[in-house]
Amino acid sequence: MNEKAYKVMSFAGAANIAAGIVVLVVGITVGVIAIISGAKLQKEKKGLTF
Repeated sequence: MNEKAYKVMSFAGAANIAAGIVVLVVGITVGVIAIISGAKLQKEKKGLTF
């Protein structure tokens, strides 16, 4: 009975680590895209007239 509990806890821990890595990679990717698009907007800002 105890072995089953340890296996479930091990799987849950591995799943949490995998989810954390995925969230980290997605966060870094979105941050880089936001920085690049913001830089492009700043570069093109000079041509705007209102």
